[in-house]
Amino acid sequence: MIPDDLDRILASEEPLLPSSGFAALVMEQVRETAAPLPPIPFPWRRFLLALAAVSVLAAISGWGIANAMLGRTLAPLQDSHLSRALGGSIASLLGTFLLVRLTLGFTGARR
Repeated sequence: MIPDDLDRILASEEPLLPSSGFAALVMEQVRETAAPLPPIPFPWRRFLLALAAVSVLAAISGWGIANAMLGRTLAPLQDSHLSRALGGSIASLLGTFLLVRLTLGFTGARR
């Protein structure tokens, strides 16, 4: 297109009108762009699996450290029934503590 053609088109008396449906199509695109995006779902399965793994590892390592440091003092706790109950209690308390801390961290709440 040369400049003379452009001048001739712009100088013509015919009004330039958009094709039918153009305004509706543009407004639809604007509304779609302005609409908020759906929230990203939280990966609860991965979170709970990681929390369980961390709780088990913390309980095992805590039990090992306690045995190594206290040695003979913990000898009565070596009973299998007492050991299982104590391990379950420690794991439950640790898991509860971690859940509360993570919940407070995710929500941004203060103590």
